[in-house]
Amino acid sequence: MEKALEIVNEHIKDGRFQRSLSLVAAVSSFVSGLEVSYEHYKGSYSNPVMYTPVILSGVLTGAALAGFFSRKAAERVLRWTSAITLADGIIGFGFHIRGIQRKPGGWKLPLTNIIMGPPIFAPLLFGTAAYLGFIASYLRREEDRKQAPEPRYRGWRRELNEGRFQKHLCVVAAAWTLFSGVEAWYSHYKSRFHIWSQWLPVILAPIQFGACVGGVFSERVARRLLPASSAVAAVNGGIGFFYHARGIVRRPGRTRHWLYNILYGPPIFAPLLFSACGALGLLASLLRRERRD
Repeated sequence: MEKALEIVNEHIKDGRFQRSLSLVAAVSSFVSGLEVSYEHYKGSYSNPVMYTPVILSGVLTGAALAGFFSRKAAERVLRWTSAITLADGIIGFGFHIRGIQRKPGGWKLPLTNIIMGPPIFAPLLFGTAAYLGFIASYLRREEDRKQAPEPRYRGWRRELNEGRFQKHLCVVAAAWTLFSGVEAWYSHYKSRFHIWSQWLPVILAPIQFGACVGGVFSERVARRLLPASSAVAAVNGGIGFFYHARGIVRRPGRTRHWLYNILYGPPIFAPLLFSACGALGLLASLLRRERRD
């Protein structure tokens, strides 16, 4: 077991985990696609744009699986599919802002309309899988030699290829933690924090955010504090998934009306987005720092 962990750690530090990250991107995209499908179903797909993340999540899942089996697919199909999906998330963010603005009172009632309107940061969190796929497209395969014969890329692409993007990933993990924390806060606020565990992501998000930001400026923080806070965040997301699943099962009709209860109960996969923030932080803690030159 210890030997296996050493091998994994070495592969991450060398940027040789393209297959693994492609598989993670595939699973993340599939789960995100399910989440956005039923959230937009509740909105009756009133705008044709609401279909795009549903379609792209399926395409990205397929591209990521192809990237797991083929280097060429990872470097071409997965890369471009991920870039398009990321762009779609940014466009969706604009539509969600517009949806909040169009509610009665618009931005004159910012708190009320953000809480009751479309989840403002959900489209950006949807881009998590696309981001992972994009990063995976520049990595090396697990079976590659430790030292590449000659650099294939230049600049930031070379940093990704060699596993030297710790500060970059800390910034991304910080942003995702902020988005996920805000989403958790107003989602739980709508249910009036009726159980104590709903406070956990709200409390842990600033801690994880601070650890990620600290990791940008200090390698010591990235190596010591960040993995601890990230592990707690990842576990908390798993606990939240259990509570959301339990909340669905406890709704009227229980499992006899499982589809209805999933649609209108607590969002079952939302806590896993908070786990993803922890996973990003853990990955960042294992990477090497960018070159100083």
